[in-house]
Amino acid sequence: MRVRFLGHACFELSGGGHRVVIDPFLSGNPQAKARPEELQVEAVLLTHGHGDHLGDTVSIAKRTGAVVVAAFELASYCQRQGCKVHPMHIGGSHAFPFGRVKLTPAFHGSGIEGPRGVESGGMPAGILITMDGVTVYHAGDTALFGDMELLGRRHAIDVALLPIGDNFTMGPDDAVYAAQLLKPRIVVPMHYNTFDLIRQDPHAFARRVEELGIRCRVLEPGESLEV
Repeated sequence: MRVRFLGHACFELSGGGHRVVIDPFLSGNPQAKARPEELQVEAVLLTHGHGDHLGDTVSIAKRTGAVVVAAFELASYCQRQGCKVHPMHIGGSHAFPFGRVKLTPAFHGSGIEGPRGVESGGMPAGILITMDGVTVYHAGDTALFGDMELLGRRHAIDVALLPIGDNFTMGPDDAVYAAQLLKPRIVVPMHYNTFDLIRQDPHAFARRVEELGIRCRVLEPGESLEV
């Protein structure tokens, strides 16, 4: 599998002839190294409804015919915008042509901003996706929580994509502890340095993770990791 970082919390996963994108915040993202019209994917996976994650979902899905996979309320919102959707919810999993997706808990919010104010996006989620024999855990925007240890016991995680920005999500200290609980083969930090409020040193974080005996790879926007 190829894990390509597109900036903030957006990743494109490709393998076995399939390609999906997670949380495609590209337009208006100062870190983005791809334009939404460049993506050719068969699914858009969403962790929650905040603008820096929902992003360009609607335009990508309508242009490509990609299915939007998200928690029920967020999927319903995308369906009202004209997208093809597959609703799920926390703890549920489903086998798609591209791989198996499971939604996991995340401690955050999911309000969708619109002309009528903020509407509910349902519960936020993390995403476990197994594709081309590789399991990736995208934690979404979340606080540290103890059941990350359970996720690590129940699933052999190859790559954990963990937020480190603090303020809205885990900061580096909690993300290091999350890595201990999850026990992935590789950690990739995300959700940092897009804005001044979430500025962090990802290389300092990586050194601390590697002291645990876990490989950590800092990806610049546009860079890829082969797993």
